[in-house]
Amino acid sequence: MNFTETFLKDCFVIEPRVFEDDRGYFFESYHQSKFQEQTGNQITFVQDNESLSTYGVVRGLHAQQGEWGQAKLVRVLMGKILDVVVDIRPGSATFGRCFSIELSSENKKQLFVPEGFLHGFSVLSPKAIVYYKCSRFYNKAAEIGVNPLDSELNIDWQIPTDRIILSEKDRQAPDFSIFNTELK
Repeated sequence: MNFTETFLKDCFVIEPRVFEDDRGYFFESYHQSKFQEQTGNQITFVQDNESLSTYGVVRGLHAQQGEWGQAKLVRVLMGKILDVVVDIRPGSATFGRCFSIELSSENKKQLFVPEGFLHGFSVLSPKAIVYYKCSRFYNKAAEIGVNPLDSELNIDWQIPTDRIILSEKDRQAPDFSIFNTELK
């Protein structure tokens, strides 16, 4: 496995070593000791989530706050997404900055999202199955979010605006400037 830290401290792109032959392929998608050694994070993942979405769906931007803050390890089992994170760690040199990467069943890349980041994705293929590990259990009362179409963040979801599909919850989420004020 190859671990590459992004410009957002503690956020890593993980590329597995894939072994292919005429039978198909094999790769190690997670190895706790290698993960801890390469990232410096002593994380135990306690919950796995999976979602199926169609082209144009944008899910996020979400996080959990306080003692329920979640780190996530995200990968795609089918299709292709643009995975996006936003640093919301108070005092961080990269507070408010976004990072995005294409994750797909073909490239088999993963993104490690540390606690203190908003997370979301857009579906770039006809359908996509996204699978992610979480370091804490989901707690609805601790959930926070930002409107993914916020003009301050100006995220290019790589979907034409008229084709973006949002949940009502995400459509009604506050803009980053309001969210930013609430964090301080």
